[in-house]
This record gives sequence, C-alpha cells and structure tokens, in this order.
Amino acid sequence: MKTETNRRPAVSPSRRSDRFLEAMAPFDRVVLASHINPDPDALASMLGIRAVLEHRRPRLEVTLTLDGMLARAENRAMVELLEIPLVPIEDAPRGDGVALVMVDSQPHTGRRASESITPVAVLDHHQTGGNLDGVAFLDIRPDMGATSTMVAGYLMEQSVPLTPRLATALFYGIESESIGYPREAGPADDGALVWLFPRADKDLMARIRNPRLPVSYFATAQHALANAFLYGPLLVCWCGQVPQPDIIAELADFFIRCDQAHWVVAIGRFQDQIRLSLRTDSLGTNSGEVLRAVVDGLGTAGGHDKRAGGAIPLSDPSPEAIDELLRLIRRRLFEQLQVAESPGRRLLPASPTIQVP
Repeated sequence: MKTETNRRPAVSPSRRSDRFLEAMAPFDRVVLASHINPDPDALASMLGIRAVLEHRRPRLEVTLTLDGMLARAENRAMVELLEIPLVPIEDAPRGDGVALVMVDSQPHTGRRASESITPVAVLDHHQTGGNLDGVAFLDIRPDMGATSTMVAGYLMEQSVPLTPRLATALFYGIESESIGYPREAGPADDGALVWLFPRADKDLMARIRNPRLPVSYFATAQHALANAFLYGPLLVCWCGQVPQPDIIAELADFFIRCDQAHWVVAIGRFQDQIRLSLRTDSLGTNSGEVLRAVVDGLGTAGGHDKRAGGAIPLSDPSPEAIDELLRLIRRRLFEQLQVAESPGRRLLPASPTIQVP
C-alpha cells in the first residue's frame, strides 16, 4: 500500500512581479533597455524596475541604458531633474551572468539600434508585436495605456518604498502616454495616477512639463505650418530637415487638434531617414497597423490605436528621390484610409510680414 505524501508539484508564482523576479534570479547583473530615443514612459519604467530589483536584491548590479538620444526637451529635463543615471547602450555590461530586460518595447520591431542580444524579459504595452522567441519572461498588455502603469503594479505587489522622484517619474510617464482625446487609458492607468500623484514632487513635475525650448523648435513648427496640406479628413505636413526626431511626433500631436482633420501624418527628415508620426482622433482605428501598411517594404512602423510612428531609410537623399517617396507615402495613405485622391489644399495661406517694430 502506497502512503500519500504532502509533496506538491512546483507551482510558478501567480503574481507577475514574482515571476519576473524568478526569471532574474540566476543573474548577477541586469541591464535595462528600451526603444531608441526613449520617452518618459520608457525612462520611468526602467527607473521603477530598478527599484523593484534593488528592493529584493540589494547587491544586484542594475544598469539603465540610453539607446539613441534624449530628443525632446521634456525628456532631457526629466533625466536631469530626476537624476536618472543612463549609460550608453554600447557601454552596458554583457556576457555570462548578465540579463537584458527590455521595457516599453519589443525585440525586432525596428525600434532599437541593435538586436544582437535576446532579452531575458520583456515588459511592454504596445500593440505592435515583435519576435519574442527565446524570451523567458513576457508581460505584454496592450490594454494598458503605459508601461509605467504595469511597473507601478510591480512596486505595489512587492511593497517597494516609493520616493517622491520615482513617483514623479512614473506619474509623468503615464500622463505623457494618456494625453489627448479620446484617451488611450483605462482604469488601471487612472488607479496608478491616483496612487502616484500624492507622492510625487509637484514642483519637479511642473519643471519637467515646461522646459525651455530652442529657436530651432519654433523654426521647425513654422516650416510645418507653411507646408501642411488637407486632403479631405487627412492632414499631411512636411517638417523638412529636423534638429531632433521627436519634434515630428510633437507636431503631429499639435495638428490633430485641427477641427478639419481626423487623421494627421507629420513627416520629416532626420539624418539619413524619413520619420513619420501618425495620429487620429478616433478609437478602434489601429494606427500602428495602418502605418505599417503604408511603409511596407520601405521601412518599419508600429504603435498604438490612435498613435504610431515609423522610419524609412534613405538610400537616395536627393530632393527628387525624397519628393517621389513623399508622393508614394501619400498614395498609400489614401489607400489605407480610403481617402479620395485629390490635389489637396494648403491649411494656411502665406502669412504677411511686418517691419521690425
């Protein structure tokens, strides 16, 4: 007769944060990475994950990395004011005993400079999926408005002490992803904002939201306004050669408030690429997939329901080649958005100038 024992089969932890920590257990060092030119959500998510890891494993070496540049003035202010320690991705530790954790992005979506190392863990809220083969831990929730919301949940689950600077970073990370109307946010995002706001440093947050802007910012905005065209419900603006790539997304956010546009595509040249930002004022449109179809065979794209971004490498930087590429993009936009092809009209007439007062 066999006797019963009290032994039970091993059960994986039910909380996501526990499973994440379990995946990190074999490693002595962790490198946190995100997409190229990280935004506030990416920066805050890396900062929050570091807090979770260091709370549970105080001796663990955690490195936060920068892939690309801090383009927007708000992003630079966030890093400087919150003292976020970033190491260039190419200088980060690698090799045996090092785990790469990717936040706010996924492998092989065209949003990183290099895909030579497969991450051990991926935490993301984007709809555009990547190649996740070989990734040990996955937490991908497109129903979340921000990866920072997911990370805030990890902090709560693990009872991590929340400093004012960490609360400020996470609050701004969520806020920056959920602005605009209709909002791409849900109850979990709102709950995280309610939890974080009383703990955040309001003065620091105000300084991050309102950084000083260079003259080149206003020159690019002037160029885009002078070269904005309406094609029925679609507004397309050419931003020209831009000083930093994120200004194209900022201008798309600006133009979607136009009462004659339901779709906006802002396009500009940064270094050897054409960059695109797509916006719409409607939910359920899957902008990421729309833009992926537009740049199919030309470049890469992805994003959310209402917002998307893409890039096309320039094999021929001549003005004639760029003009032809812009015409192709416009034709594909018409096809994807089912907009009747038309010559279009300028959004604004030429502005008169006055003598210097």
